[in-house]
Amino acid sequence: MKKKLGIIFGGKSTEYEISLQSASAVIAGVNEEEYEKVLIGIDREGRWYRYYGDVEKIEKDRWCNETDCVRAVISPDRETHGIVEFFRGQVTTTSLDMALPVLHGKNGEDGTVQGLIELAGIPLIGCDTLCSALCMDKDRAHKLAALAGVSVPASAVFSQIAGTEGDEGSWREAAAEIGYPVFVKPVRAGSSFGVTKVNEEDNLAQAVREAFQHDSEVIIEEAIEGFEVGCAVMGKDKLTVGEVDEIELTHGFFDYTEKYTLKTSRIYVPARISPETAARIKETAQVIYRALGCSGFARVDMFLTPEERIVFNEVNTIPGFTSHSRFPSMMKAAGISFAEVVDRLLKEGAEKE
Repeated sequence: MKKKLGIIFGGKSTEYEISLQSASAVIAGVNEEEYEKVLIGIDREGRWYRYYGDVEKIEKDRWCNETDCVRAVISPDRETHGIVEFFRGQVTTTSLDMALPVLHGKNGEDGTVQGLIELAGIPLIGCDTLCSALCMDKDRAHKLAALAGVSVPASAVFSQIAGTEGDEGSWREAAAEIGYPVFVKPVRAGSSFGVTKVNEEDNLAQAVREAFQHDSEVIIEEAIEGFEVGCAVMGKDKLTVGEVDEIELTHGFFDYTEKYTLKTSRIYVPARISPETAARIKETAQVIYRALGCSGFARVDMFLTPEERIVFNEVNTIPGFTSHSRFPSMMKAAGISFAEVVDRLLKEGAEKE
């Protein structure tokens, strides 16, 4: 009998469109002889639907329509163990054997949806609630990685106080102590939204205010000299590690535009580094993955300095998942095809039942 697999896409997030691309690739990569796909879409306003249409409409953002959609939710009731659909006064339920959220950013990658899935008693594919929340939080993720012996950037965190943006003098003092240039980031956001590289004090206040548009906490962080490297990791007890990749930048930093268009940057897989350095990066990625309690899959991003010091940047618990995204590309370079990556993830989810 086929396993009923819930695939959740979209989401009330600034990364909604990226989710549609990732989910379309995952849906197309599922082995239909083993799994019955139950597609669950969340629109930009946070409304949930069961989707019955073609995958192509998801990719082109034409999925949310009256013909293909029925209002639905994941029920937190463990007896339901799945979704509840509402159509013309009728209520039906569909039990799920497992669920795979393919969501990016807030309200999807931060533990919120993961918590609902776990509350419902549905086996979750990917990182659990606690891990997802920790990895989305740049400050707390760095603190845990540091405790595991991994180098992290110097930083300072500021919170909104009673609806205000706090003490501007404190921002300036922290940035001066860290030393320019610094990065100003929302503590909890994805795809580099609200992130600014600040080279001088005059531009600091505007960068902090921009970051506060995306979160109630802002981190001012040391700019690490060197370049970014990434490592794809899969599994829980026994880990599978992809080849290390390298981001080459012409200028600036790897912001939202560069991540999804590569207008002035380039990604090398495998990275143009020695086998010994690649091995150290892979080992560090596994240390971080375990320290933050990751499972299923995640992409660990780090910096490699000119002195070949490895510095932790962040963990993406649901990285981009099109066939040409960084995570699948790193696995492909290690000899694991996109279809095999999807199959492994689903088999691990089935083992949780």
